[in-house]
Amino acid sequence: MAQTKGTVVLAYSGGLDTSCILVWLKEQGYGVIAYLANIGQKEDFDAARKKALALGAKKVYIEDVSKEFVEQFIWPAVQANALYEDRYLLGTALARPCIARGLVEVAQREGAQHVAHGATGKGNDQVRFELTCYALCPKIKVIAPWRMPEFYQRFPGRRELMEYAKEHGIPVPVTPQTPWSMDENLMHISYEAGILENPKNQAPPGLYTKTRDPATSPDTPDVLEIQFERGVPVKVTNAGDGATRCTALELFVYLNDIAGKHGVGRIDIVENRFVGMKSRGIYETPAGTILYHAHLDIEAFTMDREVRKIKQGLALKFSELVYNGFWHSPECEFLRECIGRSQEAVLGTVRLSVFKGQVYILGRESPRSLYNEELVSMNVQGDYEPADATGFININSLRLKEYHRLQSKVTAKQDE
Repeated sequence: MAQTKGTVVLAYSGGLDTSCILVWLKEQGYGVIAYLANIGQKEDFDAARKKALALGAKKVYIEDVSKEFVEQFIWPAVQANALYEDRYLLGTALARPCIARGLVEVAQREGAQHVAHGATGKGNDQVRFELTCYALCPKIKVIAPWRMPEFYQRFPGRRELMEYAKEHGIPVPVTPQTPWSMDENLMHISYEAGILENPKNQAPPGLYTKTRDPATSPDTPDVLEIQFERGVPVKVTNAGDGATRCTALELFVYLNDIAGKHGVGRIDIVENRFVGMKSRGIYETPAGTILYHAHLDIEAFTMDREVRKIKQGLALKFSELVYNGFWHSPECEFLRECIGRSQEAVLGTVRLSVFKGQVYILGRESPRSLYNEELVSMNVQGDYEPADATGFININSLRLKEYHRLQSKVTAKQDE
């Protein structure tokens, strides 16, 4: 078919959905450039390139952005202690702006007017992809097939996609599909949909791929020392075999391996999507879980109490913004600056044990510690006068006494 609608850069995964979308976009009159970001997922990138070209892509870009993903997206989340709704470490939410940035850069390089993605019309990813695209290139046009009636009415289910694939020579997976969907990157892997949509159903055996079952994990822990500078891990040392990792990517991959071996990082939650519905997700975030606990510990050791209270509020808002897709918003940029400033004194080493699905903090040290052993000791008085605590307690009890005095009067009147 004649290509009359211009060029579109498609966020391509090599899977069935985006392969069908690639061919469908060609049918609509677009010239398609496939863009595949390597963010640490297990993928045969060479096979994906050949597949996209065979399906008619004009060009295929495969970019390894793993290092950028760790340094520019995961590290700010570690500094923030980012956690959405108290449990989710934001693995997918952090990856989407990283991928979308590469998508936009290729579109600008190629002079393409459009970008496209395969995110569904019910999820968060459509928002995350598109907000990033519009922020970085306001004039870009986004094609989202799963929100277009002419697409989703034609393909109401997976069966119709499979039939379309067979008709158009799109390779169909030979192995049976798992009855759930998965999305993987360096930080985590998520499982949702299919049989997992019933929140009562337990995750079936064989679902988890990044972590071992804690019950069958090693009976000997790995003891690690993680060194932080400005709230960012810069070195990990295994106390057992002396192995060390210092570069961001190597350090993160190593922690993934250690945590995965011990079954660390599994959660099964129901969360609130930005679009307004609840969804059930199962996640494995091995390295991220270790770093969350380690950073939390060194931060508490080195940060002033009142600063930390404010920073906790900033982290809560940061997590919400990242989850909802506002990484490139002015408010999120402002928060990253504030959180970064709070991390200047967050340096030192945390010693921890990784064992049977858990992370246990064993100790910590820092040249910027605010912990005064002599001051807090029960055996040494130090620069502290215990008698002063009497006035401190009296002043703080005044408000409570007055409140309960008034409450007693109100209660007495009501009883009359």
